[in-house]
Amino acid sequence: MSSSLVLRLTTDASITAILQETPFFLEEAVTFILGPDESLQDAVADTGRQFLEETIQYWRNWVRQLAIPYEWQDAVIRAAITLKLNAYDDTGAIIAAMTTSIPEAAGSPRNWDYRYCWLRDGYFVVNALNRLGATSTMERYLAYILNIAAGVAGGVLQPVYGIDGRATLEEREVASLSGYRGTGPVRVGNQAYEQIQHDVYGSAILAATHVFFDRRLARRGDEALFRRLEPLGERAVAVHDQPDAGLWELRGSARVHTFSAVMCWAACDRLARIAAHLGLDARADYWRAHAEHIRQVIDTRAWNGKRGSFVSTFAGEGMDASLLLLAEVGFLDAADPRFAATVAAVEQDLRRGDFIFRYIEKDDFGEPENAFIICTFWYVNALSAIGRRDEAHELFEKLLARRNRHGLLAEHIDPKSGEQWGNFVQTYSMVGLINSAIRLSKRWDQAF
Repeated sequence: MSSSLVLRLTTDASITAILQETPFFLEEAVTFILGPDESLQDAVADTGRQFLEETIQYWRNWVRQLAIPYEWQDAVIRAAITLKLNAYDDTGAIIAAMTTSIPEAAGSPRNWDYRYCWLRDGYFVVNALNRLGATSTMERYLAYILNIAAGVAGGVLQPVYGIDGRATLEEREVASLSGYRGTGPVRVGNQAYEQIQHDVYGSAILAATHVFFDRRLARRGDEALFRRLEPLGERAVAVHDQPDAGLWELRGSARVHTFSAVMCWAACDRLARIAAHLGLDARADYWRAHAEHIRQVIDTRAWNGKRGSFVSTFAGEGMDASLLLLAEVGFLDAADPRFAATVAAVEQDLRRGDFIFRYIEKDDFGEPENAFIICTFWYVNALSAIGRRDEAHELFEKLLARRNRHGLLAEHIDPKSGEQWGNFVQTYSMVGLINSAIRLSKRWDQAF
């Protein structure tokens, strides 16, 4: 016996126009209610008006609970609402974007399905939600991450999962769809779930660290949870100097990426801090020793004396924008001259106009054409951290001016035209906006 879902459209617009798909002038408000195959008790316009009023009130109440910065309040509120809308209430997962297959540049074959949850995003999203005080959304997302981390065999994580936590995201092309502006292929699924990306261990543990230290959360971290995280740390130790696809998910090559190694260090460093917090001194010493060893490996193999900076891969010479995060994750102090030197090297190689590219070397699909928006927010934060706040403030204002008329950002941007490309709305980009606004804004007690 089979069953099918029947939906009813109730409207005060012309039924004939709807059924025959005939265009008509919109001269006054019309209401469309799509729902169960049931009659409405009230007039459709009254029901629609009630729904609208209740929706507006819901979001006003939610926004009132946010701890927003003094400056750029409207921009931050819009970004926060976007994060909330990209969250799946049932499991807590937050997707990378609502769309699939919008290319990174005009005519580019770089077009992927982003309707999934990347663990790497977890650290950045949780930090933003924490700073905003959106603890309910943060707790549900942390629960999603911890459920995945606790359920994997041998501590082996993949970079991306379905919103229901499923692991297999087989990628296929839909031949019957022409794609955005006729640019195919249209993809469903994402083959990145099969990739080896070692930074995920640091991402998961960095996100989980909040559970142990944030006293606002209903669920607090304990020794049992710590023990479930330790296998992730063991994997980080095992793979910190091994090749992977990196955070930019290169499909045709594997190298030892500096950012992946740094995140493996972060996994061990945070486990040491958690163990010390729980009074597990022996485990704290154990993880501290591993963190120190990985730090020494990175200092030796990722520092390029000729360039006078850290570089994107061990024994390499190129740059990638993730190096701007060395102070953000605590690997370097912002006052360390090596960090300022690395920021300068990123500027030299990756800045094009007002934007920072993630990298510029050729990959599986040629040279990148557009800038990855989150990288410029990382650059803004790095400039602020090394004392170049005026430059950071000016660049941040320019970034805000590139949003669309709804205050939203996609994944990529053409540095010449300012046209946005890539999947939309991009969670990464909106998180970057929030974090930069909070970092740069004057304090409320300095505002008046």
